Amino acid sequence: MDFSYCLTKDIELPVSIRIASLEGTRDRRQWIKNDSRPHIHDEEHTDFYVTVQLFGDNKPLTVPVRTCYKAFKSHCSWNEWLTLPIKYCELPPSAQCAITVWDTTGPRQAIPVGGTTLQLFGKYYTLRKGKHKLHLWPGVESDGRVNSKTPSKVKMDDDMDKLEKLVKRYDCGDIRPVEWLDNMAFRYIEKAHTKAAQKSTDMALYIDLPKFDFPVVFGEMEYTLPNPSDSLANPQQPASQSNANVMNQSLHSDVPDQHRLSNEHPTDSPRSYALVLDLDIIRDNPVEAKHRRLVRSHRNGPLDRDLKPNPKIRDELNSIMSYPPTQTLTTEEKDLVWKFRYYLTRDKRALTKFLKCVVWTDATEVRQAVDILSLWVDIDVDDALELLGKEFGNRAVRSYAVNQLRKADDDDLLLYLLQLVQALKFEHLVEKGSGSYESSLLQFLIDRATRNPVLGNYFHWYLMVECEDKIVGRMYAKVTYHYFTAILEVPYGHNRRDTLRQQGELIQTLSKLSQQIRAMKEPRAKKIEKLRAILGDPKGMLSNLPGLPLPLDPTVRVRSILPEKSSIFNSNLQPLRLTFICDDGLEYPVIFKTGDDLRQDQLVIQIITLMDKLLRKENLDLRLTPYKVLATGPEHGLMQFIPSMSLAAVLNEHQNNVIDFFKKHHPDPGPDGIYGVDAQVMETYIRSCAGYCVITYLLGVGDRHLDNLLLSPEGYLFHVDFGFILGRDPKPFPPPMKLCKEMIEAMGGANSRHYDKFRQYCYTAFTTLRRNANLILNLFALMVDANIPDIKIEPDKAVNKVQEKFRLDLSEEAAIAYFQGLISESVNALFPQIMETVHKWAQYWRS
Repeated sequence: MDFSYCLTKDIELPVSIRIASLEGTRDRRQWIKNDSRPHIHDEEHTDFYVTVQLFGDNKPLTVPVRTCYKAFKSHCSWNEWLTLPIKYCELPPSAQCAITVWDTTGPRQAIPVGGTTLQLFGKYYTLRKGKHKLHLWPGVESDGRVNSKTPSKVKMDDDMDKLEKLVKRYDCGDIRPVEWLDNMAFRYIEKAHTKAAQKSTDMALYIDLPKFDFPVVFGEMEYTLPNPSDSLANPQQPASQSNANVMNQSLHSDVPDQHRLSNEHPTDSPRSYALVLDLDIIRDNPVEAKHRRLVRSHRNGPLDRDLKPNPKIRDELNSIMSYPPTQTLTTEEKDLVWKFRYYLTRDKRALTKFLKCVVWTDATEVRQAVDILSLWVDIDVDDALELLGKEFGNRAVRSYAVNQLRKADDDDLLLYLLQLVQALKFEHLVEKGSGSYESSLLQFLIDRATRNPVLGNYFHWYLMVECEDKIVGRMYAKVTYHYFTAILEVPYGHNRRDTLRQQGELIQTLSKLSQQIRAMKEPRAKKIEKLRAILGDPKGMLSNLPGLPLPLDPTVRVRSILPEKSSIFNSNLQPLRLTFICDDGLEYPVIFKTGDDLRQDQLVIQIITLMDKLLRKENLDLRLTPYKVLATGPEHGLMQFIPSMSLAAVLNEHQNNVIDFFKKHHPDPGPDGIYGVDAQVMETYIRSCAGYCVITYLLGVGDRHLDNLLLSPEGYLFHVDFGFILGRDPKPFPPPMKLCKEMIEAMGGANSRHYDKFRQYCYTAFTTLRRNANLILNLFALMVDANIPDIKIEPDKAVNKVQEKFRLDLSEEAAIAYFQGLISESVNALFPQIMETVHKWAQYWRS
C-alpha cells in the first residue's frame, strides 16, 4: 500500500486562497438597514471587495488581506488569488480563515455584506484543498474565534448540496472521469444549480484552495528537550547535545533504568528547575510502525532466505553499502536492506547497515537480527569498531564485534586501544559479583592486557586518565580494580603490579618537580641549575630507578636521568626536557609537561601512527615521524623528544635555504647527489613533506607556523603541537595545508621533477587514506565523549568535519583533481606569508 503524504512543517510556501464568486440574492437593504450613516445608494452598481484574515486559538495570525475594488452589475466574480503573510509550516492546527465581503457605501465607508469562517484543517488534521462553497452570514463581519458564530458550513440535506460535494471530489481527482457521462451530468447539475439559485435567499461565497500532489497533514515542528541531569551538571552545555543521547540510549539500551529522568533537584542550586521529557517524542509513530510491519512481515522462512535482488535493486544495495558510517538510511533503504538481509550475509560491508535497519524496541526483529549474526561473513576491524559505538547497545551485537576483534594481533590492537577504552562507556556495565562484569569488551581487554605487558602498560594509563573524570571516574576505577585483580592471577603478576605502582610514583614525582620549578621566580638559567641539582641528588628517586619500564615506551627500561643533558624549554608552561639512561646504556630523551592536556596530541599521534601503517600496507613509506605521546593525567604527560630543529631556526641560520642545511650535514657533490645533497636525505624530505601535508589537511590541524614544523638533518620533516584540530585555527584565512615557498624551493622549485614527485606522493597518500576513511571515522566517533578539547566544542559535528576532508562524494579521479587544487591554493596563499612574518616578529620580541 502507498502511504505517501506530506507534512505542513516541510512546506515553506505562503498560504494562498482564491476568491472566486458570490452567489445568491443580494438585497442591499438587508445589510444597510441597521446603518444610520448617510449612504450613496446605487442599486445598479455595487462595489464589493473581500478581506481575508487568518486566526488561530482565538488570536489573529495575520493582518487582513483584501481583493481589488470591482464594480459589479449582475454577477460578482473576482477570480483573484490572495497571498497571506504566513507559511504553511507556521500554521497551528486550529488555523481558520475569517472571510468578509464588504460593500463600499460611500467615500472611505464600508459595511459588511456577510461573513464566514473556514477551518483550514479538516478531519484527521488534513489540509483542505480544491473548491469550497462557504455559507455567508448576511450583515455581519466574520468571527475568527474557535467557536465561531459564522461557520462556513451549515446543515443542509438538499440534493444540490450533495451534488456540489460530488463535483468537489471530481475536481480533486477522487472520482474517475468518464467523458460521455460527465457531459450529461454537468448539464444536469448546471440546470439544477440555476433553479436552486432562483429559489434560495441565502448567499454563498465560492473559493479555491491550492492543490498539492499529496495529502498535506499537520506536522508540528520538532524541538529537542534537554536532559535535566546534564543541564544541571553543566549549565553551559547546549541542551541539544545531550538530548539525542538520552533518546538513543532509551531506544537501544538493555538496561531500562539506565537513564531514568527525575524532576527532583537540589533546592539550594542557583539554577534549580524541573524538566519533564514527553515520552511521546521517543515512541514510534503508530502509522509508520504498522507500515513497517506490513512491509517486513517478520518473515523468516525458506522463501525469504532464497530471495535475490534483480540487477537494478542490486545496484541500489551496492550504493547503500558504500555509504559512510555517518549517513542515515531512509525508511525505504532500511526496508530494502531488511528484505534482502539473507542475500547480504555474504557482504562484510552490509552488517552495520543491516543492524541500523533493526528496530531495537521490536522483540521479533531483535531476535531475528541476533540469529542472523552467525550467518554473516567475517567483517573488517573498522566495522567491528562501529558496532562498539553508542548507537549499538544490544549485548549480542557488541559481543559479536568483540569476537571479530579477537582475530587482531597485539600490534594492531594497540592502534585501537585508546578508542576501545572509550567504548567501555557504552557497555552499560552491570556487576555480576566477585568483581566481574557482564561485558565481553571489558573481559577481552583485560585478557589481552594481562597477557601482553606492553599492551597492559598502555591500558593501565588510559584507565588512570579516565579515573580522574568526574562523571565516569567511578566506573573506570572499578574497571582498574578488576584489572589489578586479574594481573595477580598471572605468573609474576605481583611484579607487574609493583611496576605499575612504581610508574605512578615516578609520574607523581616528576609532576611535583615540574610544578616546583615553574613556581620559582628565578631566571631560566637558575631554574635549569636547580633542576639538574635535584636530578643529580643520589638520595632522590630519580637518580636510581630499578630498571623501570618507561610509561611512555614500556619496551625500554630506564635506570636514571642524566642531569647534564636535562633542561627546561623556554615557553609559558616551561616543560622539562629529561634524558633517561636505559639498561643498554642508550639515551632516551623525553619531554614532561604539566598544566597542559596532552590527550588531543595523543589522539592525533595515534591517528598518524595508524595512517602510517595503512600507507605502508600499500608499499608507500612516507618517512613519517609518529613520536610517542602519553597523557598520564588530564594536566600532565610525557612526549618523546626527537633531535631536530624548527624550520624557522633552519631558515634563519641558512639564509632561507633548506638545501644548505642538508649540505652541511649530508653533502654529496657526486653524480648521485641531488643539488649537492645525499639522494636518500632528499627523498626522505620529499616523502615526509607529502605525508604531513595530506595528514594535517585531513585532520584539520591549525596554528601551523615555522616554529612547529621540525626538520632533522636526515631529511625528516614532521609537525608538533596539535593544539588546534578539526579546522580550528587562531589565524585568519589559514591555507588548507602548510606548504611555504622555502619548502618547495628545497625540492628544486615548482617546475622541478622532485616537486612533481612530491605531488604524486600526495595524490597516492590521499587516495589510499580515502579507501580507509571508514576506519578513521569510526575511531573519531568513539572519541566523541573522551573530553578531547577540540572535539568537545562541537561533539555532534566532529566526525562530519573529518569526513568532509575525505570528499567521499567524489570519484577517485575527481578527488585527485580536487587535492591538486588544494596544493596550488596553499602554495599561492599570500595571507599566511604575512601572518608568518608577524609571528616571527612576535617571537623575536618575546625572546
